[in-house]
Amino acid sequence: MNILILGDVFGPPGMKIVTEKLPELIKNKKIDFVIINAENSGDRGVGITKKNAEKLFEAGADVITSGNHIWGEKETLEFIESEKRLLRPLNFITGSPGKGFGIFKSKNNKKVAVVNLMGNVFMKKSEDVFEAAKKFIKNNELKKNTDFIVVDMHGEITSEKMAMGYLFDGKATLVVGTHTHVPTSDFRIMEKGTAYQTDLGMCGDYNSVIGMDRDNSLKRFLKDTTAKGHFPATGEATMCGCLVEADNGTGLANKINPIIIGGFLKQRT
Repeated sequence: MNILILGDVFGPPGMKIVTEKLPELIKNKKIDFVIINAENSGDRGVGITKKNAEKLFEAGADVITSGNHIWGEKETLEFIESEKRLLRPLNFITGSPGKGFGIFKSKNNKKVAVVNLMGNVFMKKSEDVFEAAKKFIKNNELKKNTDFIVVDMHGEITSEKMAMGYLFDGKATLVVGTHTHVPTSDFRIMEKGTAYQTDLGMCGDYNSVIGMDRDNSLKRFLKDTTAKGHFPATGEATMCGCLVEADNGTGLANKINPIIIGGFLKQRT
């Protein structure tokens, strides 16, 4: 079982590279299931539109995850209720539109549970992420309720993500972090068989400040009065994520490899 998960799709450059490169990658790597975090895929670099969600599904995404910017486009409040393949963090305040996890069918007819969590430190107010994770684990046992479990931990700080990895070790196929937009090099299989990476990075222009226009962002830090509101960089993008080979028998990971395609970063496929 080959599972691909891509980091935050950022603005038009991120949409362009994912829609262009993903179909070929799925074919070449014989990928069975694809998850994409696309909370920044809107034209302004925040939110996701129904149109962009449809483009990502057409390109090969099976599930779209998100984070604190999910409501950046107001239309999402409505279409997330009918589009079950679009997730918002599970530990959002009770009563929030949409769902935080779901069980989906892969191309090879396996059941894949995808859970979207959001950290509590330096993030928008939400319910306790570790309590939400514990409840999820109690109700969703690997190889009992589902064949594979994928966790997108959307958070600002490394310690929360690492701790979440250990909480799910042996109980999930993979746990990856999103949100900080820079790919980390700590991808590995943990002691009990769960694949882990602190942050996948983003699918966007790295000649930027985490996806936003470089020069304008610098002006804002320098308190330059000519600075404008945030807007995405528009250069060549890099597509970042990881590919996990999972065992059909145990549901745990056998291999994890980073995916870095296009743009300025060192390529890894």
